[in-house]
Amino acid sequence: MVAFRLLRVVLHLFRGLAVCALIFPLIDAAGRQGHVRRWSRELLALCNVAVQIRHAQGVQDAPRALIVANHVSWLDIFVINMFHPCRFVAKSDIRDWPLIGWLCEKTGTIFISRGKLRDVRRIYQGLVTSLHAGEHVAFFPEGTTAPQGTLLPFHANLFEAAIEAEVPVQPYAVRYVDKEGRLHPAADFVGEMSFLESMLTVLKAGGMIVQLTLLPTIETGTASHRRELADAARRAIASALGPAERVVDQIDPGR
Repeated sequence: MVAFRLLRVVLHLFRGLAVCALIFPLIDAAGRQGHVRRWSRELLALCNVAVQIRHAQGVQDAPRALIVANHVSWLDIFVINMFHPCRFVAKSDIRDWPLIGWLCEKTGTIFISRGKLRDVRRIYQGLVTSLHAGEHVAFFPEGTTAPQGTLLPFHANLFEAAIEAEVPVQPYAVRYVDKEGRLHPAADFVGEMSFLESMLTVLKAGGMIVQLTLLPTIETGTASHRRELADAARRAIASALGPAERVVDQIDPGR
């Protein structure tokens, strides 16, 4: 059964490759976003992951914003893209993942090399340009995945892009649960676990629910400081994830 599900996921990945190679060059940005949204929704369905979109009271999807979220799994990207396709900032090693890496690149993912200041500056300018153009840009400020129930410190560097582009920061909280609402361990993608191992764990889980919660935007301005924005976003996400969330002060070794 798991082998059959894996085959369907692989075929879906090849379908995505074909769309990116043959159709994307012929359609506009809105058309590409539609394909990304549908493809992501279908991938999650194949992985037996149900999605619940939640809005904090009075919160709407901002038309222009820098989106930040806690990072649990490789699934996070597709959960957010199913709701609102974004340009993601991701670690450069994702580019080497089988099939997924190429798909991420073709759908506009911006890859960053860990620990390279020059890379951060280059990407920062690209983010500002994308935000000025009205694109939604998203990144995971923890810089790595963390086990559910743990929230790592937020890196503040890229929050500067929201200040320069004069757009708000919109935090998203991501949580994977079972039918009883308990955190689902199959979502964790940490340590030395490979992408394939994580994929098989998800497929063997027999289904889980991902809850994506949109939180109030954090306004920016010339008087804003990137560290203040990062701290405010982290507090908002920690609060949304609940009192059981363990907020740590140092980066865990993880991924």
